[in-house]
Parts: sequence; structure tokens; C-alpha cells
Amino acid sequence: MSLSATGSSDTSSRRRRPAEHTQDLPWEHDPQAGHKDKQIHDRLCGGPQTNSTDTPSHHSICPALCTAKCMPGHACPSHHACDDSWEEIQSKRTIRAENEVEANKLVNNYRFGFRKWKSHVTERPFEVRSEVVKELYSELNVIKPYSGHLITCGNVVYVLLFGWWVSLAYFLVTPLMFITITGVPYGKLCWKLSCYFLWPFGKSIHENGNTLRGCCVQAPDCECNIEGTEDNSPVLLPSPTEVLIPELPGRPLHTPYWHRFSTYVWLLLGYPPLVVIHSLACLLSWILVFTIPVFKMNARTLRVILLLAPEDVSVSTCSQRKHQVSETRALLCCYHAANWYYYKYTVDGINVFAVNLLPLVIVAIVIGYIDRENQYASSNVKFAIAICSIIPLSYYIGMGIASISAQSNFAVGAVVNATFGSITELTFYITALLRGHQAANSCLQEVVKAALTGTLLGCILFIPGVCMIIGGLRHSEQRFNSRSTGVSAALLFISVGGVFAPTLFSKAYGNLVCDACTNSTGGNSSSNSSGQFVCHNCHYDLNNGTLFRNHVEPLVYTVSALLPVAYIIGLIFTLKTHSHIYDIHVGEGQVTGHHGAVVHWSRWRSLVILIMATVLTSACADLATEHIQPILNQPNISQYFIGVTVLAMVPEIPEIVNGIQFALQNNISLSLEVGSCIAVQVCMLQIPILVCFNAFYDVGFVLLFSDMHLWASIFSVILVNYIFMDGKSDYFQGTALVVVYLILLAMYYFAPSPAGC
Repeated sequence: MSLSATGSSDTSSRRRRPAEHTQDLPWEHDPQAGHKDKQIHDRLCGGPQTNSTDTPSHHSICPALCTAKCMPGHACPSHHACDDSWEEIQSKRTIRAENEVEANKLVNNYRFGFRKWKSHVTERPFEVRSEVVKELYSELNVIKPYSGHLITCGNVVYVLLFGWWVSLAYFLVTPLMFITITGVPYGKLCWKLSCYFLWPFGKSIHENGNTLRGCCVQAPDCECNIEGTEDNSPVLLPSPTEVLIPELPGRPLHTPYWHRFSTYVWLLLGYPPLVVIHSLACLLSWILVFTIPVFKMNARTLRVILLLAPEDVSVSTCSQRKHQVSETRALLCCYHAANWYYYKYTVDGINVFAVNLLPLVIVAIVIGYIDRENQYASSNVKFAIAICSIIPLSYYIGMGIASISAQSNFAVGAVVNATFGSITELTFYITALLRGHQAANSCLQEVVKAALTGTLLGCILFIPGVCMIIGGLRHSEQRFNSRSTGVSAALLFISVGGVFAPTLFSKAYGNLVCDACTNSTGGNSSSNSSGQFVCHNCHYDLNNGTLFRNHVEPLVYTVSALLPVAYIIGLIFTLKTHSHIYDIHVGEGQVTGHHGAVVHWSRWRSLVILIMATVLTSACADLATEHIQPILNQPNISQYFIGVTVLAMVPEIPEIVNGIQFALQNNISLSLEVGSCIAVQVCMLQIPILVCFNAFYDVGFVLLFSDMHLWASIFSVILVNYIFMDGKSDYFQGTALVVVYLILLAMYYFAPSPAGC
């Protein structure tokens, strides 16, 4: 069946490559389709055809052919039809998903107003994943043929970071166990493990004894193969089921493990220090992410190998094991200590980096609310931890939004995206305004305006620019749906024009007031009224009441009411009346049904996590604003720069990562929509909400921006629309956007501090 993002039953549209692997030229992956499209193009562009009535409508013409192979305009009577066809059909793409929930998530990525999310919201079937990904989740208990080099950069780094001190710990425990006499077998085991952990690569640890896998119980006559079936269970799940089979004739009998005195000597003297060592190694290797194989190696040793009888554990090289036929099973075999692909590793659908950053939230709250006197950490440290803790919370909020939207209809998804999509930024802005109002510090209001402007500049220039550079370096040239991008561009013009309308109005009709003016002779303005004057700290006067209360303030409220209306109209336009602009289809035979999907987070769980993440974000934002003042007091850094960089872009790091991942998969359309979606929400939702909040509880927020904010934002919108005009992107265009962004950051860095700071 074919599902459409718009509910349309039109299945006659020509499909393109999946959205996750969109290419420009469909004949590159389907030669027959390319041949058919060429025939259609020949008919349209005046090729030798016998029956002109067979010419199809322009809605079925391959767009790439119309741009790449169409004849010149004067030779092709339907050349304009070719161009229209490109604009009409380039937006039509077929996406493929494992289940209905995942398909809804992918379709939502193309909808206006929905957060663009790359990570899966359902569990992917393990058997359909690539060998690289399967290797990431291996338990390191399978011996595989390996012919590569063992002396690699990652393995050498392992020796320097982990191997020497883990090996040293076993070396020190060895004489301790020999001294006890009864622990001599464990002392021999520690010596073998000391040599193993110094350089474990190419070696294997096996279990000798009666504990075999269930497959050997079901077929006792089979020969256990050390290169048997892969263990694909995740790292956090227990190892495969083990069963005990009866003693074989002729095997020497041993005292049961838990009936030995030496077992308790080992558990009291030898095992505890090794628990500390391996736990520390697990912690460090997990934090480094790319060394997760070291984590697996230490964790498996701790929970399996060290709890076995010492005579049942043998250490040998993999080449030696190939020549041994005995009743054994592999416990541990590792060839590499590091794998760069572990940036893809997930735990319950959450990226490993977000998992590792989550403890920062607890640390920020504990030291922020307990150490009020800054005895254990300075304000600078507390601010850094608090602002960094917002990164994982933003990721969890994004995951919750995507999960709820994928399991609900588009109306519920639109509401969830509109309410929670900006919750991170709004929480920080409102908290900063409240704290600035309570402390009578107008500087925080200027910092909030700088953060709003910085979010606009980052989403308009930096995010698209970085995605274009990375995507262009990998795919040379990428195409995107210029018509859907034009909708976002139009909304950007409307939103930026509306947000800065009160500023332009005040500059046109306001009175310029300066705090200090001196003439060229050095006197002040009161002693000498002739000559030229040099004035400092000039601003438009808004305190005398007439202009602001009677003209500017009503304009602010009017704009704040119209911008959300424009946002709603944009939703109706793109989701209902003109949804064919996005025209996304789910490929036939790809959806397996909702009931077969195992979602990472259910709707209720997602809602609970959203609420908890919002509360924690509020607490971290409160701590960040509480300890931001020492940062703002730095004499060499402008408060503008802090606002447009740290406060604006740190919460958007998960979105930047999503955009880069889309660009790497040749889906530059979604990469560009990531920034546009955030920028539109800043202008059409976040700023009106701040104005509305200030109307009910006056915190001194006035929707009037400085000249630098005004002209930087307007120039950025004009530039990005010029770049997006042709529907193509490459690394040069991305470089232009990033360079302009860096130039603007340099201007903010060297700008004088705003008034009140």
C-alpha cells in the first residue's frame, strides 16, 4: 500500500529514491526507469515520435532529465513545461520505513512546524542492520577470523590509558593470593590475566568445563565450534542462557564452586580490589565512547570471568585455539580497543553522548543548590556545568516530541511541536528576565535579546552552512526542494520583518538622546552651544511616555498577535491546502504495521519524560542565570558575544547534529529545514510568548533591538534566500554562509557592552 503525508490516494506519481538516500538522478539506480524517462522527455521536447497524443502530462516527467538533458529553449517548444516539471516533481520522494510509526516520523520531518529528528523512535530489527552496526553491539564472546594488523593507534592508546594499570592491579593481587596458600589457583589466574590485559588483542579467554551453550545440550554429539554463531545481544543484556549438563565419563570430579574455602578467600581478598579497578576502567572507557570495546571487555571480566572456578578459565591466542578440540566456550576475544563508529551507539534509542551527558544535570543541580557559598565550585564552573546540562535535556525533549508525533495524528503532533518545541529556550529566557527584574539588572534583558538574535543568525547562517559544507564534501552537489524552501523563506521574511518592525518604527519617529556630549574644544554642551559636538551612549528615548505608550507599545502587541496567526496559516497552507508541495509517499510493501513496531518510548512515557526534562531544564536555566554575572563582568568579552554564541547555540547542538546527519545521507532538504524551522519558531512563537508574558508580569522586556541585531538579521535573511534561490547546494555556498556568520560573531566580540551592563 502507499501512504501519503497528505492523505492523498494519488499513487501514480513517479517515486524517487528514499528520503534517507535521496539522489538527484533516478536512472543511476534504475536504468529502466531512466530509459523510460528519456523516452518521455524525447516526446515532450520534440523527439522523433509517431504519436503526439501519447505525450504525458508534465507531472510524470523526470525532473533531472528536464534539467540535464532537455534541449535549448528555442529548440524545445515545451521547455517551460520541463522547468515547471522540475519544480513540481523534485519534491516528490518515496520514503521507506520498517513500520508505520517510523514512517510517520519520517513523514513528519517534511512537515512545516515539526521538529526534524534523525534518530529512530522504534527498535530496528537487528538482522537487517549493517555489519558495522552489528559489530558495535557484539559482546566480544565470539572468535572470528581476523587477518588485519593488531598494532593500531587505538590499541596503543589502550595500553597507555588502560592496559598498564589494569595489568599492574592483577600483578599486585597475584602474590596476595599466593600468600593465602588456598588461593594459589586464583594467583595463577591473576598472573595469566595480568599478561592478558596488558595486550589482550588477538588473545582469547575460554571456559573449560561442563557449562555449555544450550545448543550443545540439544545436540550432545555436535562439535562445539569456536567460530560459531555470533552473539548479537546488546551490551546491557545478559549473556546467552547457560545450562549444566551431566558429568562426562572419565572427567575428574571437582568440589562445587560455592563449597570451596578458596572461593571465599578470593571473594574477600582478591575480588574486591579488582572490582574497583574494572569499574574505574568501565567508567573511563564508557565516557570516552569510542573505547566502548574496553568497557565491554572489563564488564564481562567482572561479571563472568572472575566468578568462575580458576581451573575452568584458560587464556590463549586465537591461533592456538583453532588447533584445540575440547569442551570449551569463548568468553572474551577482542581485536580492537576503539571503533570510530561508536558515535552511532544507542541505549534504549538514546545516543550514547546524550546518555553520558545526563549526569551533568544531577551534578549541576547538586552543586548549584547545595553549595550556595561557592565553597567547592566557583560561579564560572557552575555556569558552565548548568549550560552544558541543557544539551542532553534538549535531546530528551526532542526525542519525546518525535515519539509522540510519530504515534499520533498530525494535529496532535503540531500542538506538541508548537508547545514543547521551544520550551528549552523559553525556559531560559523567562528565567533570565525574572532574575534580571528581581535584581534590577537591565543587562540580562539585553542578553536575552542577544540570545534571540544569536539563535536567528545561527539557524539562518551557521546550521545550513555547516550542513552544506559537510554534505558537499561527501556528495559534491546536492539538490533540495526549492519550492518548499521558498515557503520557509517567505515565513522568515514575514517573521523577521514583524519582529524588527517596532525597532524600525522607533528609529523613524523617536528622539535620539545622548548621555554625554562634548564639543571640539573640550567644553560640555551647557557651557558652549556652538561648534561640533561628540556624543556618547546615544539611544532613542522611550521613557517620556508619549511615543512608546501611544505608538510603539500598541505596535508591539499588534505584531505579537499577528505573528502566531501567520504561523498557523503556514501550518494550514503546508499541511492542508497545499500539502502537495511536500508530497511524501511511503513506499509499497515497506510498512509492516503499527502492532509489529516496538517503540522505544510510548506516548505516556514520552509525555512523562517531556515534563521531567522541562522541569530539569528550568532548574538548570535558573542556575545558569544565577551564575552568569561573573561571565558578563569579563572586561575583554562583550555581553553581546556571550548572548549570540553560548546562550543561543548551546541548546541547539542536538539540532545541529541532526542537520549534519541528514546532509551526510544526501538529504540536504531536511538539513536546511532544521534551521528554518527553529528560526521561524523563534520569531513567530517564542518572541510573542515573551511579549505576552511581559504584558501579564512586567519584567521590563521591550521588543526593541539594537542596530547591530537589526541589520545583522535582515542581511542574513536576504543572503540565505539568495543562496537558496537555485535549489542546489555545495560546500562553497556553505563556506560563504559560515564565513559571514563568523564575521558577524567578530563584530559582536569587539562591540562595546550594551547599556546597563
